[in-house]
Amino acid sequence: MGEDTLLRIENGPGRGPDAGEVRDRLSRTMLRTVTGHGLIEDRDRILVAVSGGKDSYTMLELLEAARRRAPVRFELVAWHLDQGQPGYDGAPLRAWLERSGIPFEIHREETYGAVVASTDEGAAYCRVCSRLRRGILYSAAERLGCGKIALGHHRDDALETLLLNLLYGGRLQAMPAVYTTNDGRFRVVRPLIECAEEDIRTHAREVDYPILPCNLCGSQSDLKRRRVAALIDELEREIPNVRSVMLAAIRNVRPSHLLDREVAEAWSRAAGEYPPRR
Repeated sequence: MGEDTLLRIENGPGRGPDAGEVRDRLSRTMLRTVTGHGLIEDRDRILVAVSGGKDSYTMLELLEAARRRAPVRFELVAWHLDQGQPGYDGAPLRAWLERSGIPFEIHREETYGAVVASTDEGAAYCRVCSRLRRGILYSAAERLGCGKIALGHHRDDALETLLLNLLYGGRLQAMPAVYTTNDGRFRVVRPLIECAEEDIRTHAREVDYPILPCNLCGSQSDLKRRRVAALIDELEREIPNVRSVMLAAIRNVRPSHLLDREVAEAWSRAAGEYPPRR
């Protein structure tokens, strides 16, 4: 997409200069990701997964602002899953979506009971919940004619995932900006993957999104993820820009200096296609 065109996004009414600066920074970062990784193409129809949290609200708002000014044509469909959680109230989200003018669907499918029943006592709900939601999400994307699915993961999610896999899983793996689902049906994109969570938090607080609490993951403590988040916070006291440095590292991989034999073999075949790196 033409980034120069997309960057002409106006600040919303009534926002102070600081709020406008944060929003502009988020928009610029998102658009660099979109253009750099080719996340959006002409005539795309994108299902935007909206959880009711700060990240997905921000993603949807910024994508819609970009869509209105984009040199290519694409469509957005906001999609939210009501999982039948106790005390759930989706009315504020519905009202916000109606005011936005963005096409949307709120789909109700009771998964709360199934998640609780299928999770061992003391174990995290996230794995079972994620698997169920993913299947419902893919079915919705197919039904709504969407070839791409946008998820609201941000920079801090990627860095925490990197450390979780490195320290607990024995894998060098973070989160890609775009990937194809295993069955080949959809491209999943993460427009905010290089955006700082603190900027998203500041923006969400300023515009006062109607945040919906999650009674599943919100009721548990993911100790490993909290531990790696605390580790990054601790490092930041010594290295103030550590999050930016870590993000730069996963953009700047040296395949020839790793111990994975498959990677080494693939790189030896492809190395001549790329200029040497210092």
